[in-house]
Amino acid sequence: MKLSYYLPTGTTHEFAGYTDPVAAFAKLLELAKVADESGFATIWAPDHFIPFGPSGSYVFEAWTTLAALAREVGTARLGQLVTGNGYRNPALLAKMASTLDVVSGGRLTFGIGAGWYEEEYKAFGYDFPGAGERLRRLEEALKIIHALWTGNPATFDGDYFSTAGAVSSPTGVQLPHPPVMIAGGGEKVTLRLVALYGDLCNVQESPDEVHRKFQVLARHCETVGRDFSRITKTSTSYCIIADTDEEARAAVPPWAPQVFPGELADYGLIGTVDTIRKRLEVYRDAGVDELIVGFRDALDADTLRTFATEFIAT
Repeated sequence: MKLSYYLPTGTTHEFAGYTDPVAAFAKLLELAKVADESGFATIWAPDHFIPFGPSGSYVFEAWTTLAALAREVGTARLGQLVTGNGYRNPALLAKMASTLDVVSGGRLTFGIGAGWYEEEYKAFGYDFPGAGERLRRLEEALKIIHALWTGNPATFDGDYFSTAGAVSSPTGVQLPHPPVMIAGGGEKVTLRLVALYGDLCNVQESPDEVHRKFQVLARHCETVGRDFSRITKTSTSYCIIADTDEEARAAVPPWAPQVFPGELADYGLIGTVDTIRKRLEVYRDAGVDELIVGFRDALDADTLRTFATEFIAT
């Protein structure tokens, strides 16, 4: 199982104490470089514009952040966890992704989802339709993005989006295109979209629920004639390393239920090194190919080094 890094861009108020945005971004760049040097497989940036909870602290936009990192980080892959489909026109997204794939030398994993943070949509003036329509919009977007990545003129007339002979050149470095990660665990629609259009999935649940959702995905793959084993299965977790399990559990942040379903302390990477090692095995046994890890001590580069020494280097 690969271990990857959830880059803190400010969504959980990591930069609340900063008054200089240049210094805040320098810290973000430092963390990305340490993650790269420490052997994390991919650096994933969340696509949000405001923090969870009260506003006021810095949040860095994902795509421009990753473009900057692409020239500074030389080994790790780069991706969005995940692009909110409602924030950008899909033809533009295809162009942005192909450009970033070139800038990074072919290291982009393109993450996308239907979007969920209603407060953010409203704050920035985006429509926030019901879940069904957001998912239908996502499917149209995926069709357009794949069409533009062929390099041929793409004409599409959908209910929500359209193109008229749009061409994206260059189409990127990776062939046939940058891999697509679709996030979400919706059993009827989202996981069907993964089976149809995804190279990776991301299900952010407890390991037991992750395993169950992967079985649902397998059935969708069988229905559409897709090889389930060709889809990389990812999940996301949160790490608090402490001297005792009780100390780690007490440090779970109050915003955790907004992001992680259920009781995070019971299944996340929360506890001593030995406890975390056991919980990593549980994720592996659930079928996770790549686990994306965020950290409570988000701006402490030594936390990354410690984690990598304990769980990646070995």
